[in-house]
Amino acid sequence: MKLLHSFAALTSALAFSAASWTVQAEIIGIEGTTTDGHQKTFNLEAGSAAINTPDGDSLLIWAYGDMDNASSEVQYPGPTIIVHEGDAVTINLTNLNIGEPVSMVFPGQENVAAVVSTDLNIDGTTDRVVLTEEASIGETVTYSFTASKPGTYLYNSGSNPDLQTEMGLTGAMIVRPAINPDSQAYNTSDSAYDHEYLYFLTEMDPSIHQAVDFGLTPDTSNYDAVLWFMNGRNGPDTLFDNNVGWMPHQPYGSLTRMHPGEKVLLRIIGAGHDMHPLHTHGNHFLQIARDGHVLTSDPANVETVGADLAFSDYTQQVLPGATYDALFEWTGKNMGWDIYGHTEAGGELCNGLATRSDSTDPVTFEDCRFHNVPVPVDLPENLDLTFGGFYSGSPFLGAMESLPPGEGGLNLNGGLFFMWHSHTEKELVNNDIFPGGMMTMLIIEPHGVPIP
Repeated sequence: MKLLHSFAALTSALAFSAASWTVQAEIIGIEGTTTDGHQKTFNLEAGSAAINTPDGDSLLIWAYGDMDNASSEVQYPGPTIIVHEGDAVTINLTNLNIGEPVSMVFPGQENVAAVVSTDLNIDGTTDRVVLTEEASIGETVTYSFTASKPGTYLYNSGSNPDLQTEMGLTGAMIVRPAINPDSQAYNTSDSAYDHEYLYFLTEMDPSIHQAVDFGLTPDTSNYDAVLWFMNGRNGPDTLFDNNVGWMPHQPYGSLTRMHPGEKVLLRIIGAGHDMHPLHTHGNHFLQIARDGHVLTSDPANVETVGADLAFSDYTQQVLPGATYDALFEWTGKNMGWDIYGHTEAGGELCNGLATRSDSTDPVTFEDCRFHNVPVPVDLPENLDLTFGGFYSGSPFLGAMESLPPGEGGLNLNGGLFFMWHSHTEKELVNNDIFPGGMMTMLIIEPHGVPIP
């Protein structure tokens, strides 16, 4: 029953998402208010809310929110803070209703100063400045630092972190580089990308949240996670768009879309207690940075040397507190057959030629060595197949063929779908209900299909 119920939920979720497949998890965040060019101010709040999980549960969370947002909702994870290299960053954190002191720490940021509002003198100065500070209910603590290095970073509560991070007081911060900030991860040309996505990995033990909800003191030493999250959602909710109305405190989706030949920047963060092996079906990725540091043999000349120590892998062992930047590409090269299903009778060209050549089409990224080459097996008849919802009726990219009534329907563009997920198999459930957990999908869209 648990299995069937979850499959029904998955089908329903995908049907909603497939209505246009304009859904994707492009990185959205907050950029604060700007004064004097490089002065960025953020006004955050810490408060409580409830989130729903696909197993039918509702859990109390403590979370950060953006007070400058008209809706002023706290969210899980906290708002993705986006700044630029060299920005002078000020973050004002107000504890709205959490019954113990809360705070923020910023791993990877240097010379962070903090001051609590109650420590201010009448003229606005203070006699007490420390590296971290807490805010009790109604208090505001101000943190300031200069974002001196580009990269992907984590922030979380530095107060009672074994409980407060579990409760949801955590989020991502992105520092964009000075050079090509909208298309590079770092000040290196080999970090260029076409699309970027965030994968913020966490887990939860519902018993801890229930204890806090009932006013008890939970024993975090008996921690036992049964819910696994990607960007604050469990599968299949990960496939919905950003900011869907029925998940007001879980605004971030994680559906990934790209065209053949494009480079996708994966910003991966381990924000929970446990290690999670994130597996990318479809191709290997190239890891170019760790914890905001480019993988280079010459840090002093990184802008010219680049990520010369980058390495290829297909599963990222995401450690607690660590961040990773990786580039992912997919072209269909070396498949051994025409990925678009072209035939000689169709007259389609590859790189301007109707015949095979040792080249790649610059638009479709078809491997012209296999132009017009059929799949080297006899494809079974429909009566011999069991269909998945993502099957378009054809194995070829961008092709749509007939399906039996009631089958398919979730692939409107003839895209190729690959599941990205934790390789710890128990993490593919929602409290023992399969499928779910730490998973999302990559869609390879045919060229011409718009991706925002």
